Amino acid sequence: MNSDLRKKIVTIIKNSGEGHIPSSFSIIDILDYIYGNVLRQKKKDLKKIDRNYFVLSKGHAAAAFFVVLSKYGFITNKELMTYGKKYSNLGGHPDMTKVPGVEASTGSLGHGFPTSVGIAMGLKIRGNNNNNVYCLVGDGECHEGTIWESANIAANNKLNNLIVIVDRNKSAQQLMPIENMEKKWNAFGWKTFICNGHSKKSLDQTFKKIKKNFYKSPICIIANTIKGKGVSFIEGHGPWHHKIPNDVEFDTILKELNDKK
Repeated sequence: MNSDLRKKIVTIIKNSGEGHIPSSFSIIDILDYIYGNVLRQKKKDLKKIDRNYFVLSKGHAAAAFFVVLSKYGFITNKELMTYGKKYSNLGGHPDMTKVPGVEASTGSLGHGFPTSVGIAMGLKIRGNNNNNVYCLVGDGECHEGTIWESANIAANNKLNNLIVIVDRNKSAQQLMPIENMEKKWNAFGWKTFICNGHSKKSLDQTFKKIKKNFYKSPICIIANTIKGKGVSFIEGHGPWHHKIPNDVEFDTILKELNDKK
């Protein structure tokens, strides 16, 4: 669990009065792993068509995305600190026309995944078999019809260069639970894996299987996570979904994260 990145998330959200702390906390370890161990690309690589791609479909967790883009040199730390401010390029949802490293403008759930299918299909049409498209979606987002229409298209076209990571932080459990997410993706023709989205070891084991690249179907990784992971009174599905901490709460959050370093 990366406490330093979580502290940055809380700081930019507190300073701006905008953002989703729990959703950002549930995916930050996954994002950090993908950029540090899977994509392995720099800002200059964005000029290449033949490269790996990442799309954050659950765009409301943009704060986590921007923190990771800053860590890996796509945006500066100075720019990161403008998050949510007037005239900043960094808003509550990622904008591909303003932020280097953002491949799709997302936020309305169910839109980023179809875009990822299109990119993967485009790479196949070009005859590029060396690069992959990675897309992170939420489990609640998996109720959107566009998710399953796109999943069907990807399976029918055997897009084995497409990997979707489902952030299973149990958001869907509140109103419309999907009891067996793995079986549902399997039923749509996807090869499915399950991992701990907060464990580098678990992520390592899963992505090593994918690197073998002998699967003939698209791949789904169901990452079990905890909404608000890292701060005891934020974890779960209470009032913190879109809450901005006051000064006392902010200090308490930082103290708890410091204690877990």
